Amino acid sequence: MEFKLISIASIIAFYGCYFVKMFHQKKQGIQTDQIGKNKVGFVKFVEITMKIAAILVFIAGLSSIFFETEHNPVSVRIFGAILSVAGTAIFIVAVWTMRDSWRAGVSKTDKTELVTNGIYQISRNPAFLGFDLLYIGTLLMFFNWILCFLTVFAVIMYHLQIVNVEEDFLFATFGNEYLQYKKKVCRYIGRKR
Repeated sequence: MEFKLISIASIIAFYGCYFVKMFHQKKQGIQTDQIGKNKVGFVKFVEITMKIAAILVFIAGLSSIFFETEHNPVSVRIFGAILSVAGTAIFIVAVWTMRDSWRAGVSKTDKTELVTNGIYQISRNPAFLGFDLLYIGTLLMFFNWILCFLTVFAVIMYHLQIVNVEEDFLFATFGNEYLQYKKKVCRYIGRKR
């Protein structure tokens, strides 16, 4: 029961942050959800597929929490709970640090800043890291093969979004400033020497 509570609290906090931020930006005239909008070709495919993967893994995660059939060892479930809570905390800090530069997907029309302070000093993509940790943590607490497949699928799609969409966009928008940042900070976690 405690794993269900931890998981549900993590999901509520995670998606609560996501939607509160989206609502706050909407009141300011900022269109937060840029996924697939004004995109073509491979970029559109990656963003739309990423969004579908996120929705499917969310549904599978909730289903697994409420209708769990298999139990991992307690130590694995505890590790999953730690990952879920850590992923949620990382995501919330990332969104807060981005302030009004945060978007879901990239927008070539919105003027934003390259954020390199706070949590972005140790991760170039802490929001994506937060998603990954939340989903992997849920999988470890409530393992089933459908959730496993969808978690792996979502993590791969987030990675493709970073590598094929976000990094190209950031280089095109911020040029040398982004390259210098990329040389110092790892894609997911850590600083380079």
